[in-house]
Amino acid sequence: MHGLLPVIGLLILFVIVAFVVKIVLPRLASGQITLPYQKEHVLFTPAERSFLGVLESALGDQFRVLGKVRLADVIRVKSGLSRSARQHVFNRIQSKHLDFVVCDPINLSVKFVVELDDSSHQQSRRQVRDEFLDKALAAAEVPVFHFPIKRAYSVQDIREAIFEQPAAKQKT
Repeated sequence: MHGLLPVIGLLILFVIVAFVVKIVLPRLASGQITLPYQKEHVLFTPAERSFLGVLESALGDQFRVLGKVRLADVIRVKSGLSRSARQHVFNRIQSKHLDFVVCDPINLSVKFVVELDDSSHQQSRRQVRDEFLDKALAAAEVPVFHFPIKRAYSVQDIREAIFEQPAAKQKT
């Protein structure tokens, strides 16, 4: 009986592979199998969209603002770590996103990050995430500015918070 188990296992694997090759792959290629995705209606929440307009006005042509950027596209893991350590620290940044990344308009180099903090940022889990994000950006020497969600924003207030605050006072 023990000698039959590997043979039965291989036979089952062969049947599964044959099914996938014969039935599933042709249907997937022909579009008969649809993937379970749909378009998001909007990229930003109303609060983010409102803030983006004021932020762009405050920054003018001096900068370009990009939204919903993955943290791992803004900072990277330093070399010199073991493979497992590197993977561990990369995993901590790979699925986090930043609200707004402000770049040089010509070469799109990152100048600073802007985070819009709604009421969810009062939750302890979110505060831990925000603290990690701030420390990771600081380690990579990327300034980050936090703005609380409000009904309305002043272009002047945003300008002052970004351009006239000392680096140590970046939380507004």
